[in-house]
Amino acid sequence: MGFAKSMSVQHVSWLQGLSGLFVKPARLQIAALCVRPSDSEPEVLLVSTRDTGRLILPKGWPEKDKPAHQTAVIEAYEEAGVVGKAQAKPIGSFRSFKGLSDGLKIRTKVLVFMIRFEKQLEDFPEIGQRRCVWMPLSEAVEAADETPLKRFLHRHRYQIK
Repeated sequence: MGFAKSMSVQHVSWLQGLSGLFVKPARLQIAALCVRPSDSEPEVLLVSTRDTGRLILPKGWPEKDKPAHQTAVIEAYEEAGVVGKAQAKPIGSFRSFKGLSDGLKIRTKVLVFMIRFEKQLEDFPEIGQRRCVWMPLSEAVEAADETPLKRFLHRHRYQIK
């Protein structure tokens, strides 16, 4: 009886240890919420993903040795040619998934920084790889292709000016 009991305890702890290999913590991404004024309501920028064409915020991995809000500015420029000033503090965050080139998806936590639009350049690193769409905030809530992003935009609609 003692042997069977110790075997089941070993078996359970082995399984728990193995399951830890498959549950990974969310990885951090930095997103740029580019905002520009309009007559009726602010407009926000959505960009298409390179692989599936889904509409999302410009985002990427944190840049080494740079504050997160500067990473947001870099992503806005690289993916959409947007130049602007980022708020130093994030407006909020949401959970998402990042699709990798090998087909795997990893959980991410997306930290969102608002960027005040100044101008949009005609030439930028990812031109031709993405579609850039400015739209009123209320339309962006509907057009975004990630449910967590839709919720984020709706929840923060009064802060987006």
